[in-house]
Amino acid sequence: MKVTPSIVQDEFIGLEASVVQCSNPCVVGMNGQVVDETRNTFTLACKTERKVVIKDTAVFDFILSDGTGVQIDGTLMVGRSEDRLKKRIRRVW
Repeated sequence: MKVTPSIVQDEFIGLEASVVQCSNPCVVGMNGQVVDETRNTFTLACKTERKVVIKDTAVFDFILSDGTGVQIDGTLMVGRSEDRLKKRIRRVW
């Protein structure tokens, strides 16, 4: 899978994710599989429980289906997954 700016339009449910940075220090380092996504949160299935992480305040590291690791700022992913498809992507670089 190519890593391009359009990666924020992809589906994240089912991918492995870990929290790299967050304004809440208790959440940093949390990792698991994304099992649910709402407009403002990801739900991660950790070892024995499910944890909810707010997208807007975190930076996530995702492992894609082909094994590629991608780090994405959560502010780019705010919104429902079906609405992100319609969103115009601005190139940062």
